[in-house]
Amino acid sequence: MRHRHRGRCGRKGFGRRVPNREDMLSHLEERQRDIEEELADIAELVRRLKDEPAPASGTA
Repeated sequence: MRHRHRGRCGRKGFGRRVPNREDMLSHLEERQRDIEEELADIAELVRRLKDEPAPASGTA
């Protein structure tokens, strides 16, 4: 049995209404800031892992 989807519920952050230009721009800028912060965190972890000496591989 197939279920039909009603409306466009898959859009995140906007609910059921159609966003106006300003709302969409604000939402996208906020997402961009979040992604940039996450990217900076990842870059910092990569830098730390590259900078710290590799652990000596011994038998456990």
